[in-house]
Amino acid sequence: MIQEHEYALLGGLNRAKVGRFLGTAASLVSSAIVFVVLLLWDLGKSLGLGPNLPPIVMSLVGAGTVYLVLYWLFDRHVWKLPWISGALRVPNLNGDWRCDGHTTEPDRSPGKKWKGQVTIVQSWDKIRVRLKTAESASNSIAAALVYDEADGFLLMYNYRNEPKINRTDQNAHRGFAELTFTKDLQTAEGGYFNGHGRWTFGTMRLTRENA
Repeated sequence: MIQEHEYALLGGLNRAKVGRFLGTAASLVSSAIVFVVLLLWDLGKSLGLGPNLPPIVMSLVGAGTVYLVLYWLFDRHVWKLPWISGALRVPNLNGDWRCDGHTTEPDRSPGKKWKGQVTIVQSWDKIRVRLKTAESASNSIAAALVYDEADGFLLMYNYRNEPKINRTDQNAHRGFAELTFTKDLQTAEGGYFNGHGRWTFGTMRLTRENA
C-alpha cells in the first residue's frame, strides 16, 4: 500500500522549534485544563454534588495527551492557514494539478508532448506526489521542499513509475523531478529525468486545478 512519506524542509522554520513550541503550549493548556477541572470539581463537592475525582480524569488531560491532540491538529489543519504557512515558509501544495509535459530526445531534439494529472497529498511532515498519465502512474518515494526568497518554492522528489498492464512496450522505472512553484502557488515549471528502466528526460508544467 502506497502512503505518504516524510519530506525534508530546507529554508523553512526548523521543525524542532515547532515541536518545542507545541510542547510548551501543551504544558500550558494541560495546566489550565487541570486547574479548571479541579476548580469545578471542588465547587461541585462544596455543593454536595458528584463523587471523588477519579485519577484517570487527570491522566486524560495530561500534557502528553494534550500534545498529541495539538500535534494532530497542527499536522492536519493548522499549518495550512495562510498566515501560519507563510510564517513557517512551507507552501501548501495540496490538491490536483494539470500537468503538461514535453519529452526531450537523447540527441536533445524535441520529443513527444504528453498530459497528466498530478495529485499532491501533504501534511506538516509528510507528502505524496502522484502522477497519472494515459500510459502509466508514478508515486514519490522521497522528497524535499526548499524555500527560495527570490524564486519561490522548489519541490524535488524521487518517484517510482509503473506502466499500465497493457503497455508491454514500457518498463517500470525510477526517476527524479524538480519543480519551481510561483509565489502564488498556482503554477510550477521544471524538469525530470528517468533511469533504471527508461532513459528519458524532459520538462513539466503544472497548473493548479483545485486545493
